[in-house]
Amino acid sequence: MKPIFAHLAGAIALTFAIAACVPAPQTAPAPAPTPTPVAQIPAPAPPPAPMPAETNWIDAPQSRGAWSYAIIDGGTIARFAEAGGDPLFTIACTANDRRVTLTRHSQGTSAGTAMTIRTEKASRTLAAGSTNNRDSATAALAARDPLLDAMALTSGRFAVEMAGTPALYLPNWAEVTRVIEDCR
Repeated sequence: MKPIFAHLAGAIALTFAIAACVPAPQTAPAPAPTPTPVAQIPAPAPPPAPMPAETNWIDAPQSRGAWSYAIIDGGTIARFAEAGGDPLFTIACTANDRRVTLTRHSQGTSAGTAMTIRTEKASRTLAAGSTNNRDSATAALAARDPLLDAMALTSGRFAVEMAGTPALYLPNWAEVTRVIEDCR
C-alpha cells in the first residue's frame, strides 16, 4: 500500500474516534404551544343580487308557441300561438292595398298605443290603434317597409313590446317571410 493511503486511512479513523468522544447535544424541551385565538368563521356572503330584467332582448328566452300560415279573405296571415291557444301575435297581408298589419293580442290586458318591434338590425316604435277586439292593438306598414325586411331576415328572432303586455320574443320562421312576400 502506498504511504499516502496509509495516512488517509489514519486520518479518517482519527476523525471517527474524536466524533465518538463528543457528547450528543441535549435537546431542549419543545416549548408549550401558545393558544391561538379561534378565528370567527365569517358569515356566508349574501347571495348575488338578482339580475335585472332582460337587459338584452336577444338573450331572452323565446316565447312559447309556433307560427302557422293561412290564406284568408283578401290576403294571407301568419299567427303565433301556443298549441291550441289563441294567437299572441299576427302578421297579415291585405293584398288589395299592399299593407302588412301587425297585431298584438294581449289576452285580457289593456293594450297600449305604441308597439315596439326590435330586430337584430333595426328597432322602431309604431303607433298602434285598438281593433274591434279591445284587447288587441294593430299597426299597419307598407309592404316595402324596411322594418318588415329586418323582421324576416333577423338572426333567429325579433321582439314585440307594448306597455301593459308581456314582451314577445318571436322566431322568424318562414311563415313571417311568406306573408311579407305575399304583399309585394
